Order: sequence, then C-alpha cells, then structure tokens
Amino acid sequence: MIRLALLLIPMLVCADDLKSLLDFATKNSDLVVSKTLTQEAKSKELASQKSAYFPTLDIGAFYQRLDERSPYIPGDTYAGYAKVGLDIYDGGKKSSLVDQKENELKSSGFDMEATKKSLSLQVVQDFFTIKTLEATLEARMEADRSLKAQLYRMTQFYIAKIATKDDVDRLQAAYDTNVYNMESVKLQILSAKKQLELQVGKNIETLDDSSFKELNDKKYDLIDSTKALMAQKDSIKYSAESLESVYYPVLRVEDSYTSYGYDRSDILHPEGAKDQNKLMVTLNMRLFDNGTIEKSKEAVLANAQALGRQINYLTNEQKVNFSIAEARLDTSKAEIKSALSALNAAKSAFKTIEEKYNAGIADNVTYLDALSSVTDAKALYTKALNDEQIAYATYYFYSGKNIEENLK
Repeated sequence: MIRLALLLIPMLVCADDLKSLLDFATKNSDLVVSKTLTQEAKSKELASQKSAYFPTLDIGAFYQRLDERSPYIPGDTYAGYAKVGLDIYDGGKKSSLVDQKENELKSSGFDMEATKKSLSLQVVQDFFTIKTLEATLEARMEADRSLKAQLYRMTQFYIAKIATKDDVDRLQAAYDTNVYNMESVKLQILSAKKQLELQVGKNIETLDDSSFKELNDKKYDLIDSTKALMAQKDSIKYSAESLESVYYPVLRVEDSYTSYGYDRSDILHPEGAKDQNKLMVTLNMRLFDNGTIEKSKEAVLANAQALGRQINYLTNEQKVNFSIAEARLDTSKAEIKSALSALNAAKSAFKTIEEKYNAGIADNVTYLDALSSVTDAKALYTKALNDEQIAYATYYFYSGKNIEENLK
C-alpha cells in the first residue's frame, strides 16, 4: 500500500512547464478574456452597421378620439399600418461607418494579441526569476549543510579544548547569516510565485525546466500594439468621412400601407378611406450649418494625426528595444561563459581549502570566504543561464514574434 502511494505521488504533483503556463495564461487570464470580449463586441457592432444597408420594416397602430367632433371628421379613428423604407443614397455614410467598424474590429484583434504577447513576456520573466531564486536557495541550502557540519565539528573541538570560542562564533555567525538569507530568498520565491499565479490565473506548485530555441532567423515585424494604433487611426479617418457625408444628398424611398376603421360617424362626420397606400420619395441635403460638421471633422482628423505621431514614436521605440535585445543576447552568452569559468574555479578552490581546513591547515576566514565564493558562483551561473532565456523572450517580443511558438 505504501509502495503504491509512493508511485502515485509524482502523478499528483505535476510541475508546470513554461509552455503550458503560457498556453493557459493566453486563454484564461482575465486581461485576455477582457480583450476577447471587447473584440466580440466590436464584431457585433460591425454586423449591426452592415445591417443598415437592408430595408427597414415598421408596423404600428393608432387610435384617435374626438369628444367634440370636428366637421367632416368621425369621432373615433383607428388604424394599423406597415411601412417599408430604403435609403437609395446617403452620401457614403453607411460605407464609411462600415469601414470604421471594420478597422475598430481589426484594432481590437491586434490589441488582444498585444496583450497576449505582453503577458507572455511578463510570465517568462517571472518564471525564470523564480528559477534563479530557487537555484540561489539551493546553493544556500548546500552551504547550510556544509556550515552545519563544520559548526558541529568545531563545537566538538571546542569542547575538547582543541578550538577556541571565536572559531565557533565565526562559524555560528556565518551559519545564522546563511539561514537569514535562505528565509529572505524563500519570501522572494513566494512573492514571485503569487505574482506569476495572478498573471497566469491558476495555482502553481512547482516549475519544470524550459528553454527557448536558438535564433534561426532575424525577421522583424511591427509589434501588435503599434498595429492596433494604426488600425485605430484608419478607423478615425473613416469616422471623419462619415461626418462629411452630411453635405451630400440623401435620397430615401418609403412605402406605407394603412388600414383605417371609424366609429361615431354620420353625414356631417363621414368616414374616410378604408385602405391607403402611400409612396414617398424624399431628398435632403444640408446647405448651411455654420461649419459645424467641418469643424467636427477637423477635430477627428487632429486625433488621427496625434495617433500618427504616437505610432512613429512606438515604431522607433521598438527598433531601439530590438537593438538592445540583440545586444543583450550577445552579452548573456559572454556572461554564461564567464560565470561558468568562475564557478569551476570556485569549486576547485573550495575543494582544496575545505581539505586544508579539515586538516587544520586553513583558518576559518579562508574557509568561509571560499564557501561564500562557491555559493555565489553557483547562483550567478544559474542566473546567467536564466537571464539568457529572458533575453531570448525579449528578443522574440520586440521582433514581433510569438514567444510561445519559439519554446523548445
């Protein structure tokens, strides 16, 4: 029974890899769901605007009672009617509004993708930050085991009058300081995990190892947030065109059929027509409004110009960040090489000094310095490896690529 329970534990505790976290976040995060709902709303607005091309059909009824009947009018008149109307020409207003809604839908789509990619980058950064902190904690725990063993050994020497009190105190101070640092790192891990859980939208227990593909091309595309603004700018321009349509003729045709009924009628108050079909064609054109529409159009176009300058800034900002991301990748590779060399040297030095210390040749200060160096070197090397993965994610983000698709 115990053996079966041990076999089931790995199945119950499943580590999350980065790809599964990104997939879950881009589908279930409240931020993404919010953008999805906004896109659905824009889609419905577009469908509504396209429906404006179709004829309108209205039905209605009325009842009229005159207590003091007017000459030649019955006391009670009631009717039911149906009316069909169609805009023959509206100055291009409907087509401009459809184009406006189409670009709003396009903008919301880019905005949603921008939110997904931005969220993915944040998830990647937090993921590898946690992995770095966990490696730091592991290095501290290894140091804890070494310090605990040496502290016990030195305490026994002190009891046997072979070591002095200050030898024990130095090791005790180093041990307690390391415990303090371990607790601090644990809190950092907890905080980072809670932040990651907030972004992803699920509880996270453990994280599996993940890494990105090596660069296979250097294609560059605008990020989706800039594309969203470009579509929004086009939407505003079409909005301005819809305003201008008021200065063009509007031609509309309507046909209505009405069936009448009467009460309290006589010779002096005769009944009218029983049925009536009415066809009406109207033509309307605005000749003067003191520039109201024109000024409104200018205001709308000014907003479009403001967006244009914002687009220029974001385009240049992306180029700068892309260049920095390239340089960061090159730097990370150099840092890994240097950190690995430092780790190997620190391990070699610590092994030698530990042997000397156990043999009583090296003193406490030398041993503690060597232990501190190897602990820091282990953490630094892991940090360099994880920083390279963050650099890859940043590069893919600013090159306009999908981060998740470039994971191994």
